[in-house]
Amino acid sequence: MIYQYRGIDKKGQKRKGQLEAESIDEVKQRLKSQGIFYTDIKAEQSLLPKLSLKRAYRIKPSELAVISRDLAIFIKAGIPLVKALGLLKNQYEHHKKIETFLQTLITAIDEGKTLYGAMEKQSVVILPAFYKQAIKVSEESGILAGVLQKMSTFLKERERINKQIQGAFAYPAFILIASIGMVAFMISYVVPKIANIFTQMGQELPPITKFVINAGNIFSNYWVHMLVVLISAIILFYISRAKIPAFRTAVDRVLLSIPFFGPMIEKNELGKFSYMAAVLVQSGVPFVQAINLSAQILNNSVIKSLFLDSAQKVVEGKKLSIALKSEEFQVDPSFLQAIAIGEETSEVSPILQNLSELYFEENKDRLDVLLSLLEPALMLFVGGVIGFIVTAMLLPIFSINIQ
Repeated sequence: MIYQYRGIDKKGQKRKGQLEAESIDEVKQRLKSQGIFYTDIKAEQSLLPKLSLKRAYRIKPSELAVISRDLAIFIKAGIPLVKALGLLKNQYEHHKKIETFLQTLITAIDEGKTLYGAMEKQSVVILPAFYKQAIKVSEESGILAGVLQKMSTFLKERERINKQIQGAFAYPAFILIASIGMVAFMISYVVPKIANIFTQMGQELPPITKFVINAGNIFSNYWVHMLVVLISAIILFYISRAKIPAFRTAVDRVLLSIPFFGPMIEKNELGKFSYMAAVLVQSGVPFVQAINLSAQILNNSVIKSLFLDSAQKVVEGKKLSIALKSEEFQVDPSFLQAIAIGEETSEVSPILQNLSELYFEENKDRLDVLLSLLEPALMLFVGGVIGFIVTAMLLPIFSINIQ
């Protein structure tokens, strides 16, 4: 539970903040250990406490990147960890969740825990597993500042790539949505108006015109039902993918088999794995553990399972390149060859770094090609649909003029 407190420190200055604790007695003990004489302590109230099943804040990669970068700078400058976290906390007075998170870390470290132990204990924010493991290894190796800097770079790069992909698809998505709206307007409003004219004239309509009119009538009468079914299908799909492993695996396997898109998905996943594994290995994380942690950031369950199963075989004594080759799903042969060379020369980390750059650059080129083809393809498709509707409406008019 989160508790809010007010009090006075040893210097006579007023203090207020939040602490996460199991009970109010624990809060009192913590404040006492910090030299704060409390005047008021109360539990943070929730309007719907029973429905608040998930209080933890899912911290954004960009926010975690900034925290990691600033903390690395403070530590490199010789500032003690607790004081560095305190300086960071002062920068987040406008963001109560992160402020509470940092205060929780300060309190736990004051009680004798390591930074990793404090992160593992807190439940204010959700931290990635690979991030916490990297912190754990770096503390044990005495290279905390360096690892924090690398984590910051990785998180910023990950955020940059995600924004680049979202930005690239923004314009085609806008065109598609606008086009669907235009076609829906024509079918539900324009077509029925013209159809009424044909009905009053009692003219025999061509099959193409009947089809468009019937489609317009169905859409006009049942568009709410169609929208509900569509939204329900999307929600059901996402729930099934999240909750049913077999369904998710089947979907991910189908995605990997789609021409052009499948290789893009595979290389994007391999690029993310390579980058994360390189960072972890450089940070001193054991290779097997680096494989397991890097696999956790992958979205495709087929490739994720591939690396997790291969990690188990590496524990048994096999090389990663051989373990991957023996799996059912075969990854890019170039990836296997590069990993094999890295294992032979004991240069796995630099090769993984190079592979990540290669895959990200290759996917960027593929994305540029896709977008250059997608925009005219959407234009042609929309133009074809609208042309089909217009033609269906004009054919009866032409027959009238002929008669």
